[in-house]
Amino acid sequence: MFVHEVCGSWIDHPFWKSSFKLDDARQLQQLQSSKVAAVVIDTRRGLDVLVPTVVAAQDVIDSTPPPEAQVLVAAVAPALPLARVAPLRANFEDELDRAHRIVSQARGAMKTMFQDARMGKALDAEHCLPVVEEITQSVARNPGAIVSLARLKTSDDYTYMHSVAVCALMVSLSHQLQLNESDTHEAGMAGLVHDLGKSAMPLEVLNKPGKLTETEFAIMRSHPEAGHRMLLEAKGVGPIPMDVCLHHHEKVNGLGYPHRLKGEEITLFSRMGAVCDVYDAITSNRPYKSGWDPSESIQKMAQWSREGHFDERIFQAFVRSIGIYPTGSLVKLQSGRLAVVVDQSPTSLLTPIVKAFFSTKANEPITPELIDLARSHEQIISREVPATWGFKNLDQIWMPATTA
Repeated sequence: MFVHEVCGSWIDHPFWKSSFKLDDARQLQQLQSSKVAAVVIDTRRGLDVLVPTVVAAQDVIDSTPPPEAQVLVAAVAPALPLARVAPLRANFEDELDRAHRIVSQARGAMKTMFQDARMGKALDAEHCLPVVEEITQSVARNPGAIVSLARLKTSDDYTYMHSVAVCALMVSLSHQLQLNESDTHEAGMAGLVHDLGKSAMPLEVLNKPGKLTETEFAIMRSHPEAGHRMLLEAKGVGPIPMDVCLHHHEKVNGLGYPHRLKGEEITLFSRMGAVCDVYDAITSNRPYKSGWDPSESIQKMAQWSREGHFDERIFQAFVRSIGIYPTGSLVKLQSGRLAVVVDQSPTSLLTPIVKAFFSTKANEPITPELIDLARSHEQIISREVPATWGFKNLDQIWMPATTA
């Protein structure tokens, strides 16, 4: 966009001039973090906004302006044809802070939904829409933040947080597959409600801290149909979430459940749901086992994909959406240092941003160093299994203390 005027006092913004072309991500971050409530743009020299020409500033800007700020966002010329601009990629730590608040709110919303469902109350999908929208916006800013944060869950809130995590993964995968906005939101909604049927499962089976018996497993395998029945009675739930709820445990080789569908008999969204559901399940701590390292999980899923569990095209897109070395993965660098992946590179799956913290040569911790592998001579030479090195909680390394 071309900024015609930065509204307010010059001491409230970091720019030496008030009229300039805004085409630098750093400038935008400076503007958003300043006290400026609104700007006037010239649509003859830049892009228009995706909102009416004149709207209240608080309708456009995330942070609500102070009461005394009655500034309007206005175009100074007739609007040109709108062009949808890709969202600015946010810094991982900044987005992680926002994602922490979103996840906390989503956890509460999902807990209420599951409790209502267990009590026999009908679901109103409109109550889920704000959750889906918040998660969708966070994924657009930096997909790794909320996807990584939602993976961290306790055994007590696994059922609720699993739904939040699968929602985020479905939205991220939708972006990778270049689905339209409507389908992306439906995919996110599907992630939220895909396991609703677990609210109908006996708690002693659902929360059993150990391997299920054949009888118990048969009970748990009924949760997709139970959830589907609930969604049929719900308000505002479309066919996509209902289908994913019913068929996210189907496999392309026909060995899934409940209907043993195979290949193209399974819808695109249910094939997406199958991948997202399994990834979050195996990377999460459960009452009966610790979650696998994210990178190790991708390796396991690649093998299962070759065996016909997943749609190969969908799985490859999923890997591109979260990275070959997802956030939280332990890797060994060429220098012999161990590092944990803290963010993805926007340019290459092979060069994430990592934090080196351990020397394998000295066999001792070192002062943590943040390394952007896209700008370094360092490179990853192997994935590592945390248990092999005795590391019990790598998440403390990549996650800032403010969100821990």
